[in-house]
Amino acid sequence: MSELGRLEDLPLEYRQDLTANNLVALWPNLRAALPYAIPSRKTKPTMWRYADVRPRLLRAGELTPIEKAERRVLVLANPGLGLDNMQATPSIYLGLQLILPQETAPNHRHSPSAVRFVVEGEGGFTMVEGERLPMEVGDLILTPSGLWHEHGHHGKGPVVWLDALDLPMVYGLEASYCTEGPPQVQRNEADSSQTRYRRSGLIPYKSLSSPRGNYPLLRFPWKEVRAALADLAQVTDKGQPVQLAYVNPETGRECMPILGFSAIMLRAGETIAPGKRSASCVYHVIEGEGEAEIDGVTLKFTKNDTIAAPTHAKIRIANASSKAPAYLFQIDDAPMQRKLGFYEEFG
Repeated sequence: MSELGRLEDLPLEYRQDLTANNLVALWPNLRAALPYAIPSRKTKPTMWRYADVRPRLLRAGELTPIEKAERRVLVLANPGLGLDNMQATPSIYLGLQLILPQETAPNHRHSPSAVRFVVEGEGGFTMVEGERLPMEVGDLILTPSGLWHEHGHHGKGPVVWLDALDLPMVYGLEASYCTEGPPQVQRNEADSSQTRYRRSGLIPYKSLSSPRGNYPLLRFPWKEVRAALADLAQVTDKGQPVQLAYVNPETGRECMPILGFSAIMLRAGETIAPGKRSASCVYHVIEGEGEAEIDGVTLKFTKNDTIAAPTHAKIRIANASSKAPAYLFQIDDAPMQRKLGFYEEFG
């Protein structure tokens, strides 16, 4: 490979003239933009321990009423990307959100798409376009781009969930904004997406001839996902990931356009080594404890911890228990990469 010219090789007056005309010489910067082998990566393998975050989140509940916060969230920021940028990976925003009894997080809609993965508590709910969705631990709830949504809590004790948004992508395109709205009126059929899409392979008959909805299923109950993982584990070879993707039941494709979501079961004593992929990802621990090794960095995890991994990472995940399974919720940007045509798997 020939050595590229350096910026310092160019006369000072020429460099100054380029700058004055808003021009940049590519060749001294080419390898930074197009490195060989793997991309330049700032994302660091990072773990946020729930035991560390939770007391600080509860303290936020004491310090800031919901009326002053709108959304009471502590953002999980990757130190390699700069804390002020509020990115877990270049494309994934994560935050742990707290709502207390009798509080309401007001109705709004925004251009980024979001999901809520319930971490702790009971009695919380999310209202999306008039559909009241109960929030039980482990449930995944969609609040897609442009849809009205609000949160409430009619139970006891704190309710905490993990927010995951494609905010870094939308913000980077200078397209991120929010609109406030009045409280929603609940439709008669609460959680109707569950009554219409109860079992895989079955959809309402009229859906065959009516226009397909972008988001027909808004809530994925953990109790059903967990049971499905247990069934899949019975027919999955040892060493192969037991993994289920959350999809649109009418199309079979990813349930959101930019970020993808899946659930992983690690059987007792099992270690998996997912192949290197071009996608960045995040793992949230639903149940169990173990060890994740990401690009040589070892992170010991337990329930409710959250881990970020960069693109092209070498990953190994081990269940520490020889008796009980461990369960992980995975977030990645593979759907976006597939649509843009550069998604890769490296074995």
